[in-house]
Amino acid sequence: MLHLADLHLGWTPRGLPADVAARVRLRRDALLAQAVDLALAERVDLVIIAGDLFESYRPEPALVDEALAQLRRLTAAGVALVTVPGNHDELTYAGSVYRRASADWPGVLVTRPDPGPVADLRLAGERIRLTSLAYVGGVTPALEPLRAFPRAEDGIALAAFHGTVVGPHVRPGDPFGGGRSLPLDQRALGEAGFAYVALGHLHVPQEIALTGGGLAVYPGCVGGKGPNDAGSAHWTLVDVGRGGVRTRRVAADVAPVWTRDVDVGGFDDADALAAHLRGLGTTETWGRVRLVGALAFAVEPATLAERAGDAFLHLEVDDATTSIAPELLARWAAQPTVRGEFVRRLHARLEAATDEHERAVVTRALRHGLHALAGDA
Repeated sequence: MLHLADLHLGWTPRGLPADVAARVRLRRDALLAQAVDLALAERVDLVIIAGDLFESYRPEPALVDEALAQLRRLTAAGVALVTVPGNHDELTYAGSVYRRASADWPGVLVTRPDPGPVADLRLAGERIRLTSLAYVGGVTPALEPLRAFPRAEDGIALAAFHGTVVGPHVRPGDPFGGGRSLPLDQRALGEAGFAYVALGHLHVPQEIALTGGGLAVYPGCVGGKGPNDAGSAHWTLVDVGRGGVRTRRVAADVAPVWTRDVDVGGFDDADALAAHLRGLGTTETWGRVRLVGALAFAVEPATLAERAGDAFLHLEVDDATTSIAPELLARWAAQPTVRGEFVRRLHARLEAATDEHERAVVTRALRHGLHALAGDA
């Protein structure tokens, strides 16, 4: 099977130039067609969408029509399809896409608010029993980890949930980030005898071994939603049989999205640093660089991002340096400027600091102040 989750179709990034944001959205909205192409090429028996197919519970009608057209390609080819609503495209609301389009939705659309059987399939000669639920606010019990999962006595037991797996050590009443996180008890999933649990909600790919030999998997958000949420660059294919479970990752055609640390201590000046940054990306890369180490020259993140940004689709630069070289501070402090006066005062505070915590606070204030005064002469 092909296990999908968190495609977030219709998502438009904020804070980017309009043309860049539009390009990002177009690429992400094409992910479902790419996934269907893969499913058909791999001749999969089953596709599970474990929530957040859409960014919103009320996506644009044209986007819904395109998604339905892609999903019908699967069912027309004889591929079984199961769709689970997530927390972005939640079933709770009267205007939810899954309520409005339920009559036309291809395959199995999960609408039950509690964990239970949703599909009984015959695939590749095996009986497949699938358990799932769609979170419904005020109905689905989600104040503590779900533990009441039905156990399939015959066939291969699968499950699909959009939620957060929590360990058996978690006590009732512990916070889970609100009911919409749908906490799932890890031990109970294993005791239910599921061979494979298709999960969504967490954007970083991960596999969780269950007692009894089962496997719970988050495939990740393919394509990511920016440098702080880079997600996955792979599709997740799964072979399930009486002999066990095997997952396989297939590279997705997605634009590079990443966050990287760059130590400024390895460069002589801002020009050398900008040249290095230019070599890190491509015109399809959405990157975020964190400058770390000790500054030995003046750096303005916005200016640096502008100088190197034409080598990227979009580049963000953050200053996470820990200190400023004494010779640079001395040079600035000697200037008869507002910046010079600021440096002199903060440098005096540094000299008078009595412990490491105070020095760290003053150093941070110094860095932020220098950024605010960038360009002062």
